[in-house]
Amino acid sequence: MKMQTAKGVFDTPPEEKIIKNQVLNTLTEVFELYGFAPLETPVIERFETLAAKSGAGEESDALKETFQLTDQGKRKLGLRFEFTTSLARYMAMNTNIKMPFKRYEFGPVFRDGPIKLGRYRQFWQCDVDTVGTSSMLADAECIAIISTAFQKLNFDFEIKINNRKILNGIMTHAGIKEQKEALIAIDKLDKIGKEGVAKELEERGYKKSQIDKLFELILGKVTLTSLKKNLTDPEGIAGLNELEELFSYLKKMNVKEAVFDISLARGQAYYTGTVIEAYLKKSKINSSIAGGGRFDDMIGGFIGGGRIVPAVGVSFGLAPIMDAIKMKQDLKIKTPAKVFVLPINALEESLEIVQELRNAGINTDISLGKKGVSNNLQYAAALGIPYVVIFGEKELAQKKVRLRDMVSGKETLLTVKEVIKKLTKK
Repeated sequence: MKMQTAKGVFDTPPEEKIIKNQVLNTLTEVFELYGFAPLETPVIERFETLAAKSGAGEESDALKETFQLTDQGKRKLGLRFEFTTSLARYMAMNTNIKMPFKRYEFGPVFRDGPIKLGRYRQFWQCDVDTVGTSSMLADAECIAIISTAFQKLNFDFEIKINNRKILNGIMTHAGIKEQKEALIAIDKLDKIGKEGVAKELEERGYKKSQIDKLFELILGKVTLTSLKKNLTDPEGIAGLNELEELFSYLKKMNVKEAVFDISLARGQAYYTGTVIEAYLKKSKINSSIAGGGRFDDMIGGFIGGGRIVPAVGVSFGLAPIMDAIKMKQDLKIKTPAKVFVLPINALEESLEIVQELRNAGINTDISLGKKGVSNNLQYAAALGIPYVVIFGEKELAQKKVRLRDMVSGKETLLTVKEVIKKLTKK
């Protein structure tokens, strides 16, 4: 039998996992910089939770792409396709949490959807959400987090922003009453174009006059100022006011990558206000690398009793982020070890030196076999280890070791304390 992974999933070899951990560490640092706390929820949820109308809803692409399973008790379950539904379920089970509740969560999510660069069937998401406030400052924080994180990752990016209330107002202006299906179609504008969206809207029963009126307001150069002149619907005007407030906060926070995009809708039905997507500029990756928005009705829908629990959040797609990093750099480092210790007929003495290096916080590996100096150096080079500590009887007699720089090939005779001082400076 030929060994292979299932379609759309993949192994993460050490050289990629090291970079992945660095990305996760960067995101953790940024999330906590903004005061968010970690949360962990199960990979498996009850299917009825995932399908709740207050969540993804029966018409969403995410629910259609859900991996479904049944346990031995014949209960219908599903693999989570994102974290937002799990967050809503968690909040419904823990109603005494102090608000606002600011949390982040990392982990794998699953979708049985089309596969392309940056989109897979198992992929990691990194979510950050604020629950319990309708302040646009919370929305601004989410956008600022995207900006801060991607600056730290040295990405050239753009953050597109819209508001569902504006889109709802535009659809009311166009005479469209069944707005949920229209939003799902509009969200595909970048993927299938104007003709594709028009065709889908026609198939869903919308009139050509409605579609034309809709396109008049969402295609071409649309600004908040131009919309204020043309939009009279109260909900649409409320959305415009929210975006004006949001952009004023972003200006004060020095977030320069945010732009208004009237065609941005996002597919999930639960969004109620701000919607956000981030894209890389000049990249082969054309899918969003982060996205989210405001979902003020969802959590209250899970809790019940007519309770309103406003919330806003964004999700980072780790797969497209990793793809972008792999395109920018050659992943040569296959181990976290910074030093490889190579003893020559001095194994017992080497253990003391190895432990001294590790106690100083230096990631250290050691030769485990009798390969000889040349083969061990080749091994260290293949793993991308930057330094090798070499010593035998001659060096030990001087209470020193040879530190070899694997890039330059230069060797320096140093004491172990001098090695530690040199490597902990870097």
